[in-house]
Amino acid sequence: MIIGTAGHIDHGKTALVRALTGVETDRLPEERRRGITIALGFAPLVLDGIGTVGMVDVPGHEGFVRTMLAGASGIDLALLVVDATEGVRPQTREHLAILSLLGIRGGVVALTKADLVDTELRGLAVEEVQGVLAGSTLHGAPVLPVSAVTGEGIEALRTALTVVCAQVPARGEGEPWRLPIDRVFSVAGAGTVVTGTGWSGGLRREAAVRILPGEQVARVRGLESHGSKVDAIRAGHRVAVALAGIDREAIPVGATLVRADEPWETTQVLRADLTLLPDAHRLGPRTRVRFHLGTQECGARVIAVGGELLPGTARAVRLVLDTPILARGGDRVVLRGGSPVGTIGGGVVTDAVPRSRRARPWPAPEASLTLRLEWMLDEAGAAGLALAEVPQRLGVRSSQVDRLVKDLAKVTRIGERLIRHETVEQLRHRLLARLERAHAEQPLAPGLDRQEARQYLSGQVTIADEVIRRAERAQLIVIEGATLRLPGYRAGAGAGARSAKDEILERLRSAGIEPPTLTELKAMWGNEVVALLKLLQKEGAVVQVGLEWWFAHEAVETLLARLAAHVRPEVTYAPSELREVLGITRKWLIPFLEWCDARGISRRSEAGRRFPGAAEGWKLKAGS
Repeated sequence: MIIGTAGHIDHGKTALVRALTGVETDRLPEERRRGITIALGFAPLVLDGIGTVGMVDVPGHEGFVRTMLAGASGIDLALLVVDATEGVRPQTREHLAILSLLGIRGGVVALTKADLVDTELRGLAVEEVQGVLAGSTLHGAPVLPVSAVTGEGIEALRTALTVVCAQVPARGEGEPWRLPIDRVFSVAGAGTVVTGTGWSGGLRREAAVRILPGEQVARVRGLESHGSKVDAIRAGHRVAVALAGIDREAIPVGATLVRADEPWETTQVLRADLTLLPDAHRLGPRTRVRFHLGTQECGARVIAVGGELLPGTARAVRLVLDTPILARGGDRVVLRGGSPVGTIGGGVVTDAVPRSRRARPWPAPEASLTLRLEWMLDEAGAAGLALAEVPQRLGVRSSQVDRLVKDLAKVTRIGERLIRHETVEQLRHRLLARLERAHAEQPLAPGLDRQEARQYLSGQVTIADEVIRRAERAQLIVIEGATLRLPGYRAGAGAGARSAKDEILERLRSAGIEPPTLTELKAMWGNEVVALLKLLQKEGAVVQVGLEWWFAHEAVETLLARLAAHVRPEVTYAPSELREVLGITRKWLIPFLEWCDARGISRRSEAGRRFPGAAEGWKLKAGS
């Protein structure tokens, strides 16, 4: 569990953390010289009945709000700090707004430097803070006067923190591991070290990990939490991870550490429900903003259906990002922009990895998980929706996906993809229409090639094959090898094709053992002669002897009979001898002999050919 401080510069956050934990979180020389927190500071806090929780001390200066966002994104509870002598200031309000946008739902307010004001001023300061908290995420939070100098109120603050910590639900361990990286450095003997707060899942020593974006791969050499070495770490804990196999320079701050065996995708497009703060300017579709998610920050454009976003309103939008980031459904984002730069709004990710860069925003904000899953199915269309995508896109566990699917009506599961019943029906009708068109356009073809049908139906082979199988089971199509056709269809069954087939066959039969070449046949009947020859071959009327040679079935039988009558198994025959045996010139002899070689009738050597098999095995089969 992580408690994060928030509040204006010089309101005493670091001193308060030191009073609670005994740890000095200002570790940089510049921080100590200037008296302000520049980088994130961390300290363990032991609470009775809770155990050790992490405290994140974040900067309060406006110039370091981006660092504050990186720290606040991983916290469970807020410790809002307000100086009793100054009261609520600009960064107090901005930090409070950020806590609300990040969905922080609990916390405590510490009214610091209480030893410097009298009772009346204390009362006024408490009333002011309570007024600012009204309607915010910390509405009703206890406001406790404290002094880091005298120790006044520190134990009461510790008790209040214990109470609110007990109310925070544990983070889920059944989710994939994710660690937004907020620091990268090198340690002698340990190598490259990254730190952050585990958002989900768990990690063990020696695990293989990836750094996203960028797909860098490393191994977990060691784990440390609050100064102690551990073998495993769970979500909600601060952790330092020593990595083997990667250089410090290869890991930018803002990257995310994930396990190598868990599925994650980066993206430059998000769908989200965004809310602009009441005092923000209108946000047009071309307005550029700074996007923050965890430790990640980049430029972005916001696109909303229906025009610009208005202050104080919530809209479903598409976010187009300048660089790839890692997100999960349900993640909280913050937008900053304007002049001067400030926090202008934020919201929640509703689709972490849209399939298209031009994906339209969802039709409405605050849609249920089931409704968003329905929209994803509609968008997926004939390709179907991969079940493996859903956990990251919606931000749910794999087991929850199964429950969501059960709530959907008229959905079919094909392999590891989901597709609507009506989409499967539409694909079946498309298949039948495509076959009708193929038969009309190519009446000589045996049907439609199965691979072509797959590509026509869906980009997913499993879905296309299921549509084809269902059509066959329903006896709507016939599958013959790699060809699909409609029942009753027979290639070349038309009167024109029958006439042309008869003419070609007669030409081949009349030519006997010295038929015309394919080129000569094309000159007489056009390019469709190939399809007609294949139909004749299927019927057993002709035999393709070579690329250019088609013989009538009877001619091949004649040649085989001559071979059977003259050749002997133990004798090798030269081509000239076989020419005399067969009674054909070299033009037809060589293609026929190569056809014999391919079928094992003859065996070729440098000396000539032998015919080792029995002539009874040389019989022709239909379609050979």
